[in-house]
Amino acid sequence: MPVNLAPPQPDQLLPVKGVSLGIACAGIKKVARKDLLVIRLGEKARVAGVFTQNRFCAAPVILTKQHLASGKPVRALLVNTGNANAGTGEDGLARAHRTCTATAALLNCDAEQVLPFSTGVILEALPVEKLIAGLPAAIDDLAENNWSDAAEAIMTTDIVPKAVSQQVVIDGVTITVTGIAKGSGMIHPNMATMLGYVATDAPVGQAALEAMVRHAADRSFNCITVDGDTSTNDSFMLIASGTAALDEISDSESAAGIILRDAVTEVAAQLAQAIVRDGEGATKFMTIQVAGGQSREECRQIAYAIARSPLVKTAFFASDPNLGRILAAIGYAGITDLDVEKIRLYLGDVLVAENGGRSPNYREELGAAVMKEPEIRVRVELQRGAAEATVWTCDFSYDYVKINAEYRT
Repeated sequence: MPVNLAPPQPDQLLPVKGVSLGIACAGIKKVARKDLLVIRLGEKARVAGVFTQNRFCAAPVILTKQHLASGKPVRALLVNTGNANAGTGEDGLARAHRTCTATAALLNCDAEQVLPFSTGVILEALPVEKLIAGLPAAIDDLAENNWSDAAEAIMTTDIVPKAVSQQVVIDGVTITVTGIAKGSGMIHPNMATMLGYVATDAPVGQAALEAMVRHAADRSFNCITVDGDTSTNDSFMLIASGTAALDEISDSESAAGIILRDAVTEVAAQLAQAIVRDGEGATKFMTIQVAGGQSREECRQIAYAIARSPLVKTAFFASDPNLGRILAAIGYAGITDLDVEKIRLYLGDVLVAENGGRSPNYREELGAAVMKEPEIRVRVELQRGAAEATVWTCDFSYDYVKINAEYRT
């Protein structure tokens, strides 16, 4: 079961004016399951995104990037679950384009104004006829308060839908930020999560919006790992509907821009952490903090080495304080001039290692007590600078193997 993660309450998810969501059961993989989402945008809306760095990126990712590059205003996002449309070559691109054309015809816009997204099984043809047949029902369902159903409609192996809302005040105007995400396995992003959509009613210039989505991704979805695998379909989209009675934010570093940027980042961080809490088979949620580095990047490098280590993750699942595995991960992280004599390793508030070895006051029962908790903090102090970074991860359980062994059945 997910680690301290409850489903979002629908009445706590705030609508974003100018953003409507419609859901349908298209039968893409399973009958009578919500698996199709249409997000319709108003005329003032702007969209920016970041995408997977996987060289086998999916057909919808390729097409979405092409449509954004066209410069035409985005009028809709189309999301399906149950099939990733990845590893499908030219046929996959043609199928993705057909879905955009069909959506555009129903919404009276150009195909290039529709952005497609898919998630699910890789290396299988998208059942485009089923998807297109489900579009009218999704469009009939369009409503601004459909965020809860939308979060459910993009799930694959997720157990819990993931959705967050927040409001901030900018120049006396209340601004809403609401987002949804999906992800549970194949999570080790190099830009974002598998799928994430955050919308705000603030008017934001295109350059500022692109800076905000990069800033948010780098401090949220780029700080998580479940299993070390980067998906072929990762996409994180930021939508600004422009409907709030506020002067356009043209600079993400302005006073107004920073307030909005930080709100978007907070929503994205909560969604990212929810993905880890709902990691496939997860029983523990771990926060890996690395401080005292020469750069944020080297701190992240060490944090990720710990967070993605199967030996570390299985030890946490067993509540086994075999903490030499953490030291080993720090040592092979690739920081060649690291002085291990200066490093301090903490498990919770317990000092485990210092001066190149085991702390004289450390006792294994102290480490075991911390590891039995569902939420655990690992802190590494490098003592070579002022930079720091945090990464979130989960343990590896028997269920992780079972879920992925049976994924296609």
